[in-house]
Amino acid sequence: MSIAFLFGRDLRIQDNEALSYAAGLGESLLPLYIVPSEFDSLSPIRQHSLLESLVSLDNSLPSGLQVMNQNVAECVAALGGIKKIVATRAYDTKGMLWQADLAEACFSAGLALELVGSNYAVAPGSIVKDDGSALKVYTPFYKRWLVHGWDKPFSLDPEAVSWSKPQVRQLPVPSAPSPIPIRAGEAFALRTFRRFQERALNDYSENRNRTDLSGTSHLSHALAHGEIHPRTLLAELGDSEGSEVFRKEIAWREFYADVLYRNPHTLDDYYEPRFASMRYADPVADSDKLEAWKAGKTGYPIVDAAMRQLNQTGWMHNRSRMIVASFLVKDLHFEWQIGARYFEQRLTDFDPASNSHGWQWTAGCGTDASPYYRVFNPVLQGVKFDPKGDYVRKYVPELAHIESAKVHEPWELIDGYQNGYSERIVDHSEERDESLRRLDEIKK
Repeated sequence: MSIAFLFGRDLRIQDNEALSYAAGLGESLLPLYIVPSEFDSLSPIRQHSLLESLVSLDNSLPSGLQVMNQNVAECVAALGGIKKIVATRAYDTKGMLWQADLAEACFSAGLALELVGSNYAVAPGSIVKDDGSALKVYTPFYKRWLVHGWDKPFSLDPEAVSWSKPQVRQLPVPSAPSPIPIRAGEAFALRTFRRFQERALNDYSENRNRTDLSGTSHLSHALAHGEIHPRTLLAELGDSEGSEVFRKEIAWREFYADVLYRNPHTLDDYYEPRFASMRYADPVADSDKLEAWKAGKTGYPIVDAAMRQLNQTGWMHNRSRMIVASFLVKDLHFEWQIGARYFEQRLTDFDPASNSHGWQWTAGCGTDASPYYRVFNPVLQGVKFDPKGDYVRKYVPELAHIESAKVHEPWELIDGYQNGYSERIVDHSEERDESLRRLDEIKK
């Protein structure tokens, strides 16, 4: 009899607490992965990003990886010679529900189940006020998160583990070829972190919001798939301003995970319930505007560049995510869940807590001090965070002939539309006022 280690959002060998624990039990260990049921509904880019992560993990394991592509009950029932399953504990809404199904399947099959560790430096639910209640604002959370601290990275020698040879290899088949090359896996994540330390960490505080610069870590995909653990990153951060800001960005991810864990309904429901009664656009009646937003044809260059970046690469700059979210909710008046679902289908770095609460923060119905009346002006945002227009010209070729920041207002130029760029589908100033009127309605 042996033990199965069930990989989930922890597709790595090093700094994997649950894997180190399972290996230390002294039993033969079967590395296992169960393909998520939603795989077929994902965009081809997102499908390929997961597949590349799995292939990389498979190649890094001395025995290879057992991959099963049925529902959890069928997979557990088909495991022969296994007495226990060990996995990393999930803290997001769908992950917890899935692990509840896993526990039921294990019970039916007569297997033990142990859930160990988390995908976070500090497990969600650990940071509390002095009276034991949850923190609802980021800054005090961050201060207590720092005081709480975290373990050192876990180390494992894979050659010292007695691996069981996998019997099944049901790798998922993407619905279409990937439109771009995708690189993934633990080794690539570590190289990406090293490059970030050399390339952009020192200037991170200044450049992380610039859409036209490579000023971010590019580690969001690796964190989402668990190819690297935040402990690994935190262990090498110093006291520089860039390190401090990057540490705070990691803490934002952990704050949102804590909020979702304590409020599992907020995966797709309002953190502030009163916003559910606001008047919103109908996605059927106003489908033309919704489709223009998805396709990057709103007539606002920074919005369109961001949406095309998402559609073409499976990733979008964080500043751009806030800009397009504000535009969808406050210029087009759609509910935030519509945008969040589109991101879930497209983002290779999709994280349920960060996605849902990032959207709610911008929509003004989530945590922290981001009131609804904060409406991003897409022109001013473009000028500030893409000052030379390079980001727009890269993803919106219809505007490539326009130099400098003039690209953010093609309607002001005689030749702004000569290459067929879309005209504005709404007037930002008018829609901002309309959003505030709708806010007044729910206040009354």
